[in-house]
Amino acid sequence: MASTETKRFKLVPEMEGVTARWYARQRGSASQLALVREQAARITEGLPAGADILEVAPGPGYQAVELARLGYRVTALDVSHTMVDIAREYARKETVDVDVRQGDAAAMPFEAESFDRIVCQAAFKNFERPVLALDEMHRVLRAGGTALIQDLPGDATGADIDREVRQMQASGVSALVVRLVLRGLRRRAFSRSQFEELVAASAFRTGEIRVDGVNIEVRLTRAATA
Repeated sequence: MASTETKRFKLVPEMEGVTARWYARQRGSASQLALVREQAARITEGLPAGADILEVAPGPGYQAVELARLGYRVTALDVSHTMVDIAREYARKETVDVDVRQGDAAAMPFEAESFDRIVCQAAFKNFERPVLALDEMHRVLRAGGTALIQDLPGDATGADIDREVRQMQASGVSALVVRLVLRGLRRRAFSRSQFEELVAASAFRTGEIRVDGVNIEVRLTRAATA
């Protein structure tokens, strides 16, 4: 477990200021937003209307807004002050109600059993205290609720990354920067076996893990009470 719990991501660029706004622009293209809408529909399958969803590390808030458009009560939590500002502004511009908070995934400012579903996309690899983050997800989920973590797997190939860049429709310098960033992220991302260790050490104990190219999906359910 030391290999996962003692990781410290000192080379992670701080998602504040110019860096955060650059990232928001890259993720805000028409093609990217179309993918976000499709993802929002997939990750809410089977969820009743009006359910409470928490998005952990929402970044610019594009996914949170699409989840709210589908009729869910959405809360978003991000450690970056700039991203919180960007997400709040985007939700206002889109006239969608999303409660965007600033805070740490390992110490969430929410009451226990507050949410029916938790979503965390492309951010878990940045968490310095991953088991604590999983424990917090377990704490704030209601019985029978599910946490869905989607990220870049640590064993993604160069070809997987190239396909992702093409899908983003980035070109020129932007494509080069995105490719370099993803290759850097891969070096600290969790592999399937590492995720299995993290989940086993958390309050969830077990979960379902799927890997498909550049995507790893971890689905964790808080056991329903008897």
